[in-house]
Amino acid sequence: MAIRFNLGKSKYVNLTVKDHCIRYVEMKHGHDTSVQSWGERFLPAGLIQDGAIQDLQTFSMILEECIQEWKIAKKQVRFLVPDSSVVIRKISIPEDVTPDEIKGYLYMELGTSIHLPFENPVFDYHLLAEKDKNKQQIILFAAPEDNIAELSEILDEVKLKPEAADISALALYRYYHHTSNSPSNDGVMIIEVDLKTVNVSIFENHHPLFMRHLIIEVDNEQWVQKNASEGLTFTGDKAEVWNGLDDIYKEIEKVMSFYRYTLNKGDRQVKKIVITGDHPWLPAIVEQIKERFDNAEQMKDFVPSLNDEPIPTSVHVNIGLGLKEV
Repeated sequence: MAIRFNLGKSKYVNLTVKDHCIRYVEMKHGHDTSVQSWGERFLPAGLIQDGAIQDLQTFSMILEECIQEWKIAKKQVRFLVPDSSVVIRKISIPEDVTPDEIKGYLYMELGTSIHLPFENPVFDYHLLAEKDKNKQQIILFAAPEDNIAELSEILDEVKLKPEAADISALALYRYYHHTSNSPSNDGVMIIEVDLKTVNVSIFENHHPLFMRHLIIEVDNEQWVQKNASEGLTFTGDKAEVWNGLDDIYKEIEKVMSFYRYTLNKGDRQVKKIVITGDHPWLPAIVEQIKERFDNAEQMKDFVPSLNDEPIPTSVHVNIGLGLKEV
């Protein structure tokens, strides 16, 4: 999914804006995972809620500070659409719709045979080779136009140049596929565990078939940054976080069952689960998921260190964004 704006020759900044932080990565080359520079800034609790910016002025001020600190002014930016607003869906269209007519067909059918949970969508699609009952199959990607326009306008106002919007699931799979030696990519589940949310997506033959956005039920104001040189620490009862994650694991089981029995009538199942994210407790979370599912593993880190300093796995999604084809 790409929404293109100003094209030029300057380097790309790969920017992610989450409810709790802003991160950027600049890469040395567009075809490997070497990082030239990176940075992160944690945000005040409540400034962004479920992908929606609550205070535009404060957010813009913080973003301007980041741009100055990171020295990325006037550079082209790739950014992510908030996961909570993204729809990925496999749908059937009539066999007689030609490739040139697909976009027009989708415009006509939105709101009638194709229903989305928001108005004024921006969408893209990928035509699959397979057919089902003489109908063509496509993967539809959609997001609210307002969400994309708001962030792109803010980036423009702070002297950045928004070039393309992408989806975190696609960026992470791009990183996984680029760095994985796995001979088969059928039935791969990508689990991105962030501070407040978990994004679950399933890929088959390198195409996303399904995505589920889950909320970790916990008092997020108890995640605090005690000083600027450290990450986030939970100041409340840790059992609250683990209980919220336990509910997430049950939802992941439901997603796996949906893929196996509803989408594939029992003929296919998830073959591999790959886990990444920026949650401060990610290693322990990975172990808990591995205890529940034999085919789970943490996403491998193929990112060279920068000036002998390790680069955190939390920027996997930024690197996947940087591997995007121009």
